[in-house]
Amino acid sequence: MPTDDPAPGRPAGRTRYEGDPGRVATGGSGTAAPGGGAASPGRVLVMGDIATDVVAVLPAPLAGGLALGTDTAVRIGLTPGGSAANTATWLAGTGTPVTLIGAVGADAAGAARLAELSAAGVRPAVARVAAATGAIVVLSDPQERTMLCDRGANQLLPVAHATAAVRDAGDAVHLHLSAYPLFDPGSAPAALAALDAARQAGLTVSVDAASAGPLAAAGSAAHDWLRGADLLFANLDEARVLVGDPTADPADAARELTGLARSVVVKLGAAGAIRADGDRLLRAEAVPVDAVDPTGAGDAFAAGLLAAELAGADPLAALRAGAALGARAVSQLGARP
Repeated sequence: MPTDDPAPGRPAGRTRYEGDPGRVATGGSGTAAPGGGAASPGRVLVMGDIATDVVAVLPAPLAGGLALGTDTAVRIGLTPGGSAANTATWLAGTGTPVTLIGAVGADAAGAARLAELSAAGVRPAVARVAAATGAIVVLSDPQERTMLCDRGANQLLPVAHATAAVRDAGDAVHLHLSAYPLFDPGSAPAALAALDAARQAGLTVSVDAASAGPLAAAGSAAHDWLRGADLLFANLDEARVLVGDPTADPADAARELTGLARSVVVKLGAAGAIRADGDRLLRAEAVPVDAVDPTGAGDAFAAGLLAAELAGADPLAALRAGAALGARAVSQLGARP
């Protein structure tokens, strides 16, 4: 880890860049917007966090089921993570050209995360900054997962880097933003600048609402960030926060949120997913699997849906593709393929 860290959260020092956000021809860029279809998928830009996950799979629910103040034998894995990095990796696995825009530290963990992304087929447009690479402790129990997050370098993504990565990606057709950068004053300017650059470049935009707690803390600002997106992904808790009703029916919440985004997907776990798309409400059943770890399921879901839709699938088929890839993520330990 670098030693030139004069202030927590806003360290000074040089920024190094990994990967090339410049123009690279890939042979056909596609022209799809979510819902519109395309002859071939163009490049997807994914922006957001890159992290190391320490995943502990608990034998009982964390709330009320796990013995505290003593030792408990659990299964623990050290895996690459970060919501955006996960989605980018799942997208690459579908054959979709993908570039990840983010930041890691100038440390061994950052180098390892970049090597994993490149090996998975993700083009990194990643800044290396004077901070530790992000890390997440994931407590995964049979019912849900709880995350303890240190965003680290993710907080320091430079605005100029994010803007250039979007502006200079000449073969890109779509930007997918994980909302985590929007929740932090250190990274929000870069995320907002990337959204603006994408719209100016004519890219379609999707946003993953990311996490109910930070959404609630953001209040009405979250609506401002999400307004105008072509596609919004949210789980039920996130959707209820956004509509301001903790008991909202999933379908009603999805329909209401089309006032913010043109198309809205609400993920319902074992109950599948629904999508409000214009006047239509679409439903996809969950794919039955033996659940191992839910970490990254939503990230994989987004990748499956985007890959299918940008390749020309209709909205329902794309929703089902998202459910299928999300189920695959649940059936393994860790958030990556």
